[in-house]
Amino acid sequence: MTEQRPPPCNAPAGLRLLPWLVSIAFFMQMLDGSILNTALPAIAENLDADPLRMHYVVISYLLTSALVIPASGFLSDRFGIRRVFILSIIVFTVGSGLCAAASDVQQLAAARVLQGVGGAVMVPAGRLAVLLAFPREKLADALSFVTLPGLIGPLFGPAVGGMLVAYASWRWIFLINLPVGLLGVILSLRYMPDPGVRADRERFDGIGFVLIALFMASATLCPEGSQLPLPMDAPALVAVGSVALAAYVVYALRSSRPLFRPALFAIRNFRVGIAGSFFCRIGFNSAPFLTPLLLQLGLGYTPMQAGLAMLPVGIGAIAAKRWVPGLLHRCGFRRMLIVNTLLVGICLAGYACITPGLPRLLIVVLFFAMGAASSMQFTGMNAVTLIDLPKSLSAEGNSLLSAIMQLTMGIGVALAAKLLEIFKEPADGPTGAFQYTYVTLGALTVLSVIFFYRLNDDTGVTASPPGHRL
Repeated sequence: MTEQRPPPCNAPAGLRLLPWLVSIAFFMQMLDGSILNTALPAIAENLDADPLRMHYVVISYLLTSALVIPASGFLSDRFGIRRVFILSIIVFTVGSGLCAAASDVQQLAAARVLQGVGGAVMVPAGRLAVLLAFPREKLADALSFVTLPGLIGPLFGPAVGGMLVAYASWRWIFLINLPVGLLGVILSLRYMPDPGVRADRERFDGIGFVLIALFMASATLCPEGSQLPLPMDAPALVAVGSVALAAYVVYALRSSRPLFRPALFAIRNFRVGIAGSFFCRIGFNSAPFLTPLLLQLGLGYTPMQAGLAMLPVGIGAIAAKRWVPGLLHRCGFRRMLIVNTLLVGICLAGYACITPGLPRLLIVVLFFAMGAASSMQFTGMNAVTLIDLPKSLSAEGNSLLSAIMQLTMGIGVALAAKLLEIFKEPADGPTGAFQYTYVTLGALTVLSVIFFYRLNDDTGVTASPPGHRL
């Protein structure tokens, strides 16, 4: 099978503007993911809901994204990248408008599902357009520019969310997506190159997709158990998820072209990276949801104060990016991930020290340390998972990793909300339930270090020469 390359872009302006178009989509998605957490207490008050039960609004988006991501590549090939990219922006923007118009939590969660569908396709389709449009010698710079909003969005998202709540309304968190989305559609229609469709695209693995979707949904919703409007409790959800996963393994071994080929898991670093990422991310992915609640409900911060207080997390994440190549060159992935996983778990458990009497300077230091450690963990886990993949498996491996990232964020939020509920009664003081929850999630993160012990000792030692920047 020969790989299709797109025809050259006839309009030089289209090629110049393509990274901007994709970065707009990436920025909307990343900003929307971080801007909402700070506003959850205000949204709960306005919609007459329990702020500790607002995680459904977060989970609905994350779970939908995780479910749809595996289909994004097929959709782009089947219907054309340009068409799918524009349609995904429209779906995301319409979902944002419906979020802003929601009158109760159920409507808001349903609108977030629509947002999740658009967001899950929007970024992968845009990234694929850049990959196909730019020559190899210019591709690295283009992709680097596209991913920059992924760092800026989480950095300013909490603060922007707090300011909008303080000076306008939480509904503006979603309304700001409308003009940005409209601009993205107009520019895409005018300037985005169209590679066309792939005539040699193999059929979509619908059976595998359904089985994987059942597993993901069961795993995310399991912590809620009997509180869901479903005819099953937590053990039943565990059973459904386990059966779906086992059925997919059997099916994939017999299928000629499954959604994710078993050959992926024959690669040791990929197998270990996926397993370690799954359990490690569940712990520290809960922090962006928990911390704004702790600051507002436990320490009495306003939404704007909570958003500004979390800026050191983003600053630490950006600052740590430059340290990773040198660490990997000197230590390798195995040693770096073992030590850094312990640091992430300790920092997460250290959030239990955030009480009304803790000096704010120490909170700043703790947030910066958590941002730096998490950033290094993200980079290390992503790199070790993909580093040994051959080109024939790189698209599937990257898609599975992206789905796992979204899935673990949803599970982390659901688990954190369940732990808060469990510890709510026996806990003392306004921060007691948060303290027990942080310690539990920190311990879970530390336990994930057992997976990284199985990495090869020399993986990554020579992957990045001194002075190289990821």
